[in-house]
Amino acid sequence: MQQLNDWQLETERLFLRRVTLDDADLMLAVWNDPAFVRNVGDRGVRTTEEAHEAMQAGALKLYEDYGYGPYSMELKSDGSKIGICGLFRRENLEDPDIGFAVLPDFCSKGYAGEAAFAVLAHARDDLGIRKLVAIVSPGNGPSIGLIEKLGLAFERMITMPGDDEAISLYSATLAQE
Repeated sequence: MQQLNDWQLETERLFLRRVTLDDADLMLAVWNDPAFVRNVGDRGVRTTEEAHEAMQAGALKLYEDYGYGPYSMELKSDGSKIGICGLFRRENLEDPDIGFAVLPDFCSKGYAGEAAFAVLAHARDDLGIRKLVAIVSPGNGPSIGLIEKLGLAFERMITMPGDDEAISLYSATLAQE
């Protein structure tokens, strides 16, 4: 992984860059992907205007408050926007959490793993984050597999504010390299 600057990372096949309001189409596609709705939840975002509002309250605020947030995953080969991967900060969690979502046409090709390993290295080496967590629906086998490959281990079941169903919390202490 090569860090091009504080807002863009590069892997073998991907450019990862901070999402901007110009990525509303990507975020709409992610938030309305049936797998995202099933495994993460329905954000109720259906229009570009709603996407802009959600991004200003979410991703753009994360960058402003913490210096990190989600990255757009773009193929080097043709510039296609294929999903997001990044660091998030939730009020009820003590540590940043890593999250990822890949659009259906690009699933099962290793892109999420490639991006997630780059984001984890960036969190550890550039941002100095010492503990990273991940939250995942217990039935989401592919995401659990990737979270475990990243070195995170199951910690406990938690219930997020406003949710009824418990989800799995994974964590890892990040050693300095």
